[in-house]
Amino acid sequence: MATTENTAEITAPARGLIALPQTAARALVAVGAVATIASTFMSWTYTADFPGDLTYYGSPAGLQILDLVAGAITLLFALTLFGVRGLRWLNPAGATAPVVLAAGSAFAVSWFSAIAIAVDLKGLVALDPGAYVTAIGSLIALLGALALPSPGNTFKDWVSKPDRIPAAEQLPGWAERLVITGATAVALIVFTYGIGVDPDASETFIGYLLLVVLGTWALQAAGLFDRFATLNARHKGFATSMAFLAAAIFPFVENNEHNANLGVNILVVATVALGLNIVVGLTGLLDLGYVAFLGVGAYAAALVSGSEFSRFSGVQFPFWAAMLTGMAASLVFGVLIGAPTLRLRGDYLAIVTLGFGEIFRISVNNLDGSSGPNLTNGPNGISMIPDLDIFGFNLGNSHDIGSITLGRFANYFLLMLIITGIVVVVFNRAADSRIGRSWIAIREDETAATAMGINGFRVKLIAFALGASLAGLAGTVSAHVGYSVNPAPYQFAGSVPPNSAFLLAAVVLGGMGTVNGPILGATLLYLLPEKLGFLKEYQLFAFGIALVILMRFRPEGIIANRRRQLEFHESDDSIDIPEQGLPDSTVGVTKAGA
Repeated sequence: MATTENTAEITAPARGLIALPQTAARALVAVGAVATIASTFMSWTYTADFPGDLTYYGSPAGLQILDLVAGAITLLFALTLFGVRGLRWLNPAGATAPVVLAAGSAFAVSWFSAIAIAVDLKGLVALDPGAYVTAIGSLIALLGALALPSPGNTFKDWVSKPDRIPAAEQLPGWAERLVITGATAVALIVFTYGIGVDPDASETFIGYLLLVVLGTWALQAAGLFDRFATLNARHKGFATSMAFLAAAIFPFVENNEHNANLGVNILVVATVALGLNIVVGLTGLLDLGYVAFLGVGAYAAALVSGSEFSRFSGVQFPFWAAMLTGMAASLVFGVLIGAPTLRLRGDYLAIVTLGFGEIFRISVNNLDGSSGPNLTNGPNGISMIPDLDIFGFNLGNSHDIGSITLGRFANYFLLMLIITGIVVVVFNRAADSRIGRSWIAIREDETAATAMGINGFRVKLIAFALGASLAGLAGTVSAHVGYSVNPAPYQFAGSVPPNSAFLLAAVVLGGMGTVNGPILGATLLYLLPEKLGFLKEYQLFAFGIALVILMRFRPEGIIANRRRQLEFHESDDSIDIPEQGLPDSTVGVTKAGA
């Protein structure tokens, strides 16, 4: 009897959360998506006081553009269920999850917009017909999606990709490169739109976040990210080149000095986070005072910059010499701090590094000629640092390229992009080298690694020194970008980045042990407080909530390192391990373990 019941349970047809015929459910999703799209060409409110000016007919703006995109994505996924030719690639397994998530993105943007208008303008009377149409249309689409059949009735079944996704047919090389180019262009458009949102238009940016999070989740549930990762692995050099080309194009398509300044700061923080990723992500050492190495590099560059407030005001090194000076100073401090402390492990090492960070900040605050030797000008710092001049190219001046004028921050953005590229190459080469494998062995089990002949102390000291020097490299640029350096930012935690807690959060949120993870983490953590003004006073609180949520649902980070993903999901059969991402021996072991 038990066998019969189990068989019946296994072969029971999949059902939706709402009892509707499958054909009707599909139709509801499509009709709701069309209504959502149509509503964006209608007026949503009578007054232009709401951000984006949603009063026009036939001209989507602000949140309407986001809702239009969400509706279009929902309609495309709905059409895949009807077997429309040419769209099978969008949902190769014909899964329900991406349709539900796409409809959820349209519902979230629509209802958030309607509620925000009503709250900001003091009542439902502020809503025009378009707002009602989008709310009803998106609700119909979501109800239709929830009526579609799913393998189970748990939350995971409704938002996870299917266990088996048909393998993509291999395209000609030129076609695969074209797909990578198109995906990179879309990513550039999405990022440019987000960074271009007016900081005073928090409602628009929240809608943007809802669309990006749920829309990206839908594409992941459809298996498109796995397929794109396979293409990237097949054309790794081309994909990397396209990513840096898209980043280099950014100052030209978003020709705004404020946004270019944001881009520079994001790259500086991302570069420092990559250095920290060597220490935390690859080697497994918890460093809570890492921002001090950024400060060492910045102060070293400021002292030889030619500033009249520098202790060595008559000395002005060229950029390459200042860069090497900042790296060397941070390297020396990394060795001096690491040599006596890296024999400690775990919490003890974390406490020591936290102490080093505080000692650095207090020391530069006291080296003012009164409390100590006159070296850093104390709390006033070193100001009036001149702009860099590289081969006669003054980065502080505007330069015309065709019809486009690149301002000061755009110049520094391009310089910092080159430096970030160098750091990425160093990170990849180091991680794939013999010393990189030793770091990973130390991270997994230091005792076992030592027993196998790895000199744990020497390996950890190299990681500490290399990470410190990369932070010092970023510090040389940050000193010139900000015109000054002072002790205030170089603390463990604070409302203004960078600080050690911010850098550590960027690595953990983005994904430890990866290249793209810290860059994505730094981008999110720097951009969100900038665009969401009400978060500035609660930045650390928001970071804490984000970390708790991430540790609960995706402890390996947003962009997961495959080895770490297996550590956290050993019993999860749905974790796919693309064999091109790990060595053959590792794939065999990890698949057996999974």
